Amino acid sequence: MFAVIRTGGRQYRVVPDDVLEIGKITGDVGTIVQLGEVLLVGGESPVLGTPTVTGASVAAEVLQHKRGPKVIAFKKRRRKNSRRKRGYRDEITVLRITEILTNDNKPSIGPRKKREKVVEAAPASENSEAPKSAKKKATAKKTVAKKAAAKPRAKSETKKAPAKKTATKGKSSKK
Repeated sequence: MFAVIRTGGRQYRVVPDDVLEIGKITGDVGTIVQLGEVLLVGGESPVLGTPTVTGASVAAEVLQHKRGPKVIAFKKRRRKNSRRKRGYRDEITVLRITEILTNDNKPSIGPRKKREKVVEAAPASENSEAPKSAKKKATAKKTVAKKAAAKPRAKSETKKAPAKKTATKGKSSKK
């Protein structure tokens, strides 16, 4: 079963467990919101709305509120020394569609699929790999520095002969 919904002036085709980014809507993260403008409910017998399907809605869980990519609007009029630079970022809400409801049903807030939380790595201790490699690099640099300091540079005893001057092309001197 799928549905076509309208929100924020755009239309989206959704199925349960879809994740989509829409224009910002009200609702705290983790709450269930109901989207009421359902234009079409598809399945075995599709139902078209005129303009919306009566009694149909889509339940979605708010995953996150964020901002979209930066958009720069730059206008320049050539040879007029006129420029305008303006930028903005859209406010976005990320939703996961939980279910498509018909016949004025309420969304079920029963057991939802729990997502695994990403556990951040613990701070690196002194016994971890990263500091050892850093220590090895530091000791390697020290040994190279010690070797360079131990051997004084030998001065070259042979001097190079000065380069021969070549005649320049061009006009010769007056005769």
